Amino acid sequence: MTFGRIVRFFVVPLVAALGLTACGGDKPSSSGTGPEKTHITVGTLPVPDAAPLFIAIERGFFKAEGLTVKPELIQSSPLATPKLVAETMDFSLLNYVSTFSIQEKGAVKFKLVADAFEAGPNGFLVLTSQDSDIREPDDLVGKKIAQPALSGIGPLAVAATLKNHGLDQSKVTFVPMPFPNMEAALKAGAVDAVWVTEPFITSIQKNLAARTVADTMSGPMADFPIAGWGTVAQYTSKYPKTVAAFRRAMARAQRIAAADRKVVQEILPSYTQIDAHTAGLISLGTYPTSLNPTRLQRVADVMQQFGHLRTSIDVGSMILSDARG
Repeated sequence: MTFGRIVRFFVVPLVAALGLTACGGDKPSSSGTGPEKTHITVGTLPVPDAAPLFIAIERGFFKAEGLTVKPELIQSSPLATPKLVAETMDFSLLNYVSTFSIQEKGAVKFKLVADAFEAGPNGFLVLTSQDSDIREPDDLVGKKIAQPALSGIGPLAVAATLKNHGLDQSKVTFVPMPFPNMEAALKAGAVDAVWVTEPFITSIQKNLAARTVADTMSGPMADFPIAGWGTVAQYTSKYPKTVAAFRRAMARAQRIAAADRKVVQEILPSYTQIDAHTAGLISLGTYPTSLNPTRLQRVADVMQQFGHLRTSIDVGSMILSDARG
């Protein structure tokens, strides 16, 4: 499925199903106690990580806080950065690895306002075709692995997995490729393996009978923090009541997602390619209910270990003070 088709699949049914308005921008609240902006745009991806956002929309948690939310599909979290800076997007789902990398460069300062997703078993896999001679991580030496980007959680997870098997990341070639294109590339032999998450894992395994080479979120990468909700620092100073309202709504939804997998299963078909049957089968990670500085610092430390950060960064300073847990 092309990215354009995903956009049509994602946006049109979601607006119809949830009754979302298309308006956005800075609409001040008429009440001095309400959020400074009543209509906000939130960047998101059609992946399980984002389930609490859509739970909050469906259950009226944002409405209760005086907010109307317009989800905006993004291809990757770094692409949300210029929109956050320009305030054409208010919040976004942010991949921690990519976000910490941008933060280190110093041009943008982020604030994390809510946690989103933590890796679980079999949620981020290296897959290969059924007839491939690649059967374990050692066999990846000299091979081409499709990744959504040359930097980010994918290359980091694969590098850590290879090291756990006594191998160096320089022994493989990463090929940047959008998730939706990986199935066709693997089938055609354009790459030897792919690093994917849901819903693409289920699709590739079903359509190609693909074989798992490695669960990259096991061993030293088990329970690895993946993504959170955030914005840029100047936004949190300019619109503190809007940030607080967004956080409260997300906290309610996050607690539900953390406690009841069935609710997540039910919401997934409304904004992803995952049908109701498949939603009951896929491997899901967990939905942390607070931002823990120690847990998130682990991400930065692993990034520095594998050369994804030149220097150490203080992740705690990126967490909104009243969002810590």
